[in-house]
Amino acid sequence: MEEQVIAANVDTALLVSALDGDFNPRRVERYLAQCWESGARPVIVLNKADACKDARAKAAEMERVAIGTAVCVVSAKTGQGFEELEEFLRPGHTLVLMGSSGVGKSTIANRLLGQTVQEVQPVRESDSRGRHTTTSRELFVLPGGALLMDTPGLREMQLWDAEQGVAQTFADIDSLAAQCRFGDCRHEGEPGCAVQEAIDAGRLDQGRVENRRKLLREQEFLRRKVDPEARQEQKEQWKQIRRAARQKYQQREKDGGKR
Repeated sequence: MEEQVIAANVDTALLVSALDGDFNPRRVERYLAQCWESGARPVIVLNKADACKDARAKAAEMERVAIGTAVCVVSAKTGQGFEELEEFLRPGHTLVLMGSSGVGKSTIANRLLGQTVQEVQPVRESDSRGRHTTTSRELFVLPGGALLMDTPGLREMQLWDAEQGVAQTFADIDSLAAQCRFGDCRHEGEPGCAVQEAIDAGRLDQGRVENRRKLLREQEFLRRKVDPEARQEQKEQWKQIRRAARQKYQQREKDGGKR
């Protein structure tokens, strides 16, 4: 496993998600975590508003997971909502477009540039998936003086050393966790769990909690993968677990098989 740099020296990351079959708050949470960790300011751009009847409802859903992040609803095809992006297009400011294939990153780039410089292709109607039209990183100077980088579509993004980014992305869950009865609460049915209470009351999405767990597991796996001390620590923990299990079995045998 090796770190791969998507972009460097970026001020703002435009995280593009389409308002069609690509709409996925869980994927955006992953992007947000890495952006917060990198120091770039994330902005969520929901594209294809012209083809979505409930664009505002989906924007509201995204806003619930995008704590402290602007959510812009646009249509690169018609130009709808592009005025919402103007505040981020300051002279000398560097922005990067990120998102999966087919969300319209290159069409957004063409719209912002005022001319067609990036090739675009239609997505499959069956699943809203796109093909990798942009195959390399391209840097453009926008009419107002901002710099815009278009990137190839991301099939997936594995977080790299992003524990603080995960914490910032899920700050609402961490705040609730501080109210749990037990300090080591895993939010899996323990009594007095504030996180579970929020889920039951409809104030928190269960999927968001599960996604946070998943990203934290990935970070722990990565830490063990690249940190020899962490690997050794895990080995010692497993030795202790096996030793305890062996001792328990031996004691049971001495007691005549009784538990």
